[in-house]
Formats: sequence, structure tokens, C-alpha cells
Amino acid sequence: MIKFWIKEAFKLIERSKFSFFLSLVSITLSVILITLSVFIIQFSNHFEQELKGNIVISVFIKDKIAKTEIDSIKNEMKNLNFLKSVDYVSKEEAAEIFVKETGEDFRKILDYNPLPASFNLKLKSEYAVNDSIKLIIKDLSKLSWSDDVVFRQDFYQRILSYIDKGKVYVFTLTGLIFLVSMYLVYSTVRLILNSKYSELETMKFVGAKLSTIKMPIILNSALAGLIAGITALAISILLYHYASEYLFSLDQIIRNKYLFAAVLLCIGPLIGVFVTVVSLRKISLKI
Repeated sequence: MIKFWIKEAFKLIERSKFSFFLSLVSITLSVILITLSVFIIQFSNHFEQELKGNIVISVFIKDKIAKTEIDSIKNEMKNLNFLKSVDYVSKEEAAEIFVKETGEDFRKILDYNPLPASFNLKLKSEYAVNDSIKLIIKDLSKLSWSDDVVFRQDFYQRILSYIDKGKVYVFTLTGLIFLVSMYLVYSTVRLILNSKYSELETMKFVGAKLSTIKMPIILNSALAGLIAGITALAISILLYHYASEYLFSLDQIIRNKYLFAAVLLCIGPLIGVFVTVVSLRKISLKI
């Protein structure tokens, strides 16, 4: 019986070449765009974590704090569980940075350095959220040696909000494309059913089982989905190697390549089979 189903599935390709091609193209586009959407979301999550891991809070030190106290303060800061790193910037280093960034050397006019020493603090990513940052800044401001606490909150919040909005747009676009693809597959299956109407009625008349009627069509769609998955995987591999060579390494975004490939190959057949089963739900043995 299985051999009969497979044989009939390939016969459907020969009889409805245009319909099969249309189904193949629609599923391929659906798989590629779903994959692209998932990649964009994964990339945005990775970028968000990288951004959170590089958020810097600058704590300026009061001038009256002696240099001998700096090391003990630094060790004290390193013990705080919400900090990933603590970098000390001396008054001399602050002056060099100012000159490098602005191109103006105030030391030619002033005989003293007005810039304060500071600590640049990087937060652990799990603490790099708005509510936690506010509490951390509040606590840092209460330290006896702290003169001022500076954090570019607007800049980071703006970027994070752009990332969140981008995810919504990607999800919406993927959903619309997925629905259009499903409709195309559904329409293709309906075209196949219409072209086989007389044959299906004959099969019912001679007492064929419902599985004998439906399974070749389901296998036909599964085959189209598998070819679509292979095509999408081939395109993804080409894009992966191109991006890895010229743009950036994707290893941190796609950690398990074999799982990614397996899922990619399964998406196409699942779409094809699901839509086909839905399309065939009204078929019965009634003549």
C-alpha cells in the first residue's frame, strides 16, 4: 500500500506540474522567510545581550579622596554582585581622553587638571534593565567617595526600544507571509483535487479507502515541502559562509548548526502536510 501511495504521489507531480511548482515555490519562500525571521530575532537577542553586557556607568570620585584609598575602593567595588568589571580612570587618563576626543588641550591654558578621576562600571547583563539600573545608580550616589554618577540612559533605552520594535515588525511580517504561503499551498491542493475530481469519484465508487485517496496527495505536499526545505537549507548555507567570511562570525548566534539544519528541513514538510490535511478534511467516501 505504501508503494502505491508513493507511486501515486509522483504521478500527481507529472499530472499537475504547474500546481506542484507553485506549491514548491510558495513553501520554499515561506521556509526561507521564516528562517530569516528567526535569524533576525536571534541576532537581535544576541545584540541586545551584547549591548546590556557593555552598559557603562561612570562614577566620579571626589577630589579629596587620596590615591592610597583607590585600591581599597576598587576591591570593594569588585565584590558587588551586579558588576561585571571595574575600570579606574585617573585624572591624567581622563585628561588624555578629553584631549583625544575633543582635540582641545585645556592644559595649555590651565595650570591644573579640573577633570575628576572615575570608575567605569560594566553591569552584568541580568542587571542591565531599567529598574535595576535606577536602583544601582541610587546606591552608587550614596557612597561617601562618590561625587557624581553618569549613565547614558536615553541612548541605551532608545537602542533597546528600537530592537523591541524591530522584533514586532519581523513577527508581524513573518506571520503575514506564512499565512499567504499557507493559502497558496491550500489553493494548490484544491487545484489538484479539482483536476482529479472524476478519478476520486471513481475510486469512491469501487470502494477505495479514504487513506488511499488522501495519502498520495499528502505525500505529494510532503515531497514539495522536503524539496523546499533542502532548497532553503542550501541558500542558508551559502548566506552563512558569505556572512562569516565578509561580515561577522555567526557561531554565537547559530550555536547548534546540525539542529538548525534539521529544523529547517522539517519546516517545509510540516507546512505542506498540515495545509494538505486541512484541505482534505471535507473529503469523505460519500458518492
